[in-house]
Amino acid sequence: MSINYDERIPNNVDLASQRTLQRALEHWQPNYLRWWAEMGPEKSSTLEVYLRTAVSVDPKGWAHYGYVRMPEYRWGIFLAPAEKDRRIGFGAHKGEAVWQEVPGEYRSTLRRLIVTQGDTEPASVEQQRHLGLTCPSLYDLRNLFQVNVEEGRHLWAMVYLLHAYFGRDGREEAEALLERRSGDADNPRILTAFNEKTPDWLSFFMFTFLTDRDGKFQLAALAESAFDPLSRTCRFMLTEEAHHLFVGESGVARIIERTCQVMAEHRTDDPVRLRGLGVIDLPTLQKYLNFHYSVTSDLYGGEVSSNAASFYTSGLKGRFEEGKIADDHRLEGLEYPVPEVVGDRIVTRHVPALTALNERLRDDWAREVEAAIGRWNRIPEKHGVAFRFRLPHKGFHRKIGVFAGLHVSPDGEVLSEAQWTHRHGEWLPTESDRAYVHSLMGRVTQPGKFANWIAPPHQGINRMPIDFEYVRFN
Repeated sequence: MSINYDERIPNNVDLASQRTLQRALEHWQPNYLRWWAEMGPEKSSTLEVYLRTAVSVDPKGWAHYGYVRMPEYRWGIFLAPAEKDRRIGFGAHKGEAVWQEVPGEYRSTLRRLIVTQGDTEPASVEQQRHLGLTCPSLYDLRNLFQVNVEEGRHLWAMVYLLHAYFGRDGREEAEALLERRSGDADNPRILTAFNEKTPDWLSFFMFTFLTDRDGKFQLAALAESAFDPLSRTCRFMLTEEAHHLFVGESGVARIIERTCQVMAEHRTDDPVRLRGLGVIDLPTLQKYLNFHYSVTSDLYGGEVSSNAASFYTSGLKGRFEEGKIADDHRLEGLEYPVPEVVGDRIVTRHVPALTALNERLRDDWAREVEAAIGRWNRIPEKHGVAFRFRLPHKGFHRKIGVFAGLHVSPDGEVLSEAQWTHRHGEWLPTESDRAYVHSLMGRVTQPGKFANWIAPPHQGINRMPIDFEYVRFN
């Protein structure tokens, strides 16, 4: 299904035949462009960037690559093709035809789900807006900008749904998405993780590896929705999201590779000496992993949730890969294990599966993260380095759910406040750790050159050479 780029707002939803909606979105567009100019990537407006632009929603050959000036990127509205005779796959409405309009009884809940998802998209752009000034290479700068423009388009996707299906309330919510600001004391973004700073490229790679992966699982759950326009929107967003995960996983892998190269060359694993050699020692990488893993874990919410149960029963939000799960898809009489803290012990209890959907989605995400870390661990193994990365316990450094207010070590030991105060610097980045990482953040913009702390990729973008001029400065 091709996308019409002759229109002011590129789309494949036949916007031209919906004049009222088209006018409303064209009214929103200048406000979006003002937000991009104010809060998008800093000092990027004159750059020509080798970006991919969606030209079709067919997974085969869906993108075009070419130089684009950042403010001239053609954001638009792209929905995956409709599935003929699609039926609701779960919940109380299982087997019924999917909805093309919003049922009145679910209107406010569905709007809240869309707004919460939509709010994460501009938030991440705001968090990352200064990173281009400290890029480790043109290759990485281009990847940052690709992530940024696609997060911007994902905001367009949610705004289209708000304008098209929620009337005045939807239009007001769409305006509010441009008014909140990541980290703002008075008008912050909705979810805590999207108010954290992303001050350096290690944080960016961890964010795209872990938090964008949360985005993948949330979008996959929404792609099961009985509200077909939301499902189709999320299915196409998932196509673009894969690149964001690649940027994060490969970015950290390249940092590990470079550190292991220096460790082997100088025959040392001493973090102090390695810092003197200008690379990021592996224990510091583990601390950053611990931090971002725990902050992202909280995005899934409480382990037991009546809201999640209601979303599922109503047909608004399913499970990850719902169709591949062998059960009744109503969860009647089924249970799921969740953690519980009894005294100073963490135990497991079984609760109705319907109320444990947050925990199940968190577990699905954690399994995929664990597999990726296994790929990271092949790098030190290849270099003869004994260090191995590992995920902390799911209760570590949590602020939401059963572990909120508790202190849990990466090994799953419940600690006193005094023990935590004494030891948390071993597990989370300290001010000196962050200052050191920040000190490495110079700017490398010569084609084919890379900062000392990160290895080059194995191959370039779209089969281009690594020393290709991915960004042109004018």
